[in-house]
Amino acid sequence: MTEYEHPYHIEVSAESFYLAEQSDPEEAHYVFAYRITLRNTGSVAAQLVSRHWIITDGNGDVQEVRGLGVVGEHPELAPGESFEYTSGCALPTPVGSMRGTYQMVAADGERFEAEIPEFALLVPNVLH
Repeated sequence: MTEYEHPYHIEVSAESFYLAEQSDPEEAHYVFAYRITLRNTGSVAAQLVSRHWIITDGNGDVQEVRGLGVVGEHPELAPGESFEYTSGCALPTPVGSMRGTYQMVAADGERFEAEIPEFALLVPNVLH
């Protein structure tokens, strides 16, 4: 059975953006937005119930964030459906990364996790 023949599978992709207008480098405050797309590539409908983020700044300090839903929603995705949302975070450094998992519940009651692949948070031109 390949990954995509599995009944429970959510594909997650992420894109990040630096928000210069909300940031204050002199105060070590760097704000980033990120756009997440979830796509149900499994064969069973599933609903996102909670999230677990692991956020690492450029100093190696780690912050974990857990919460219900995303942007106040608990999207339910039928097979083949997608859901996209944008959120943000602030770091004390111009570089960092995020990764984590979404906790899902399938229509048949099965609980599973959707992995959020690690993505970078970077101020443009900070790495040469």
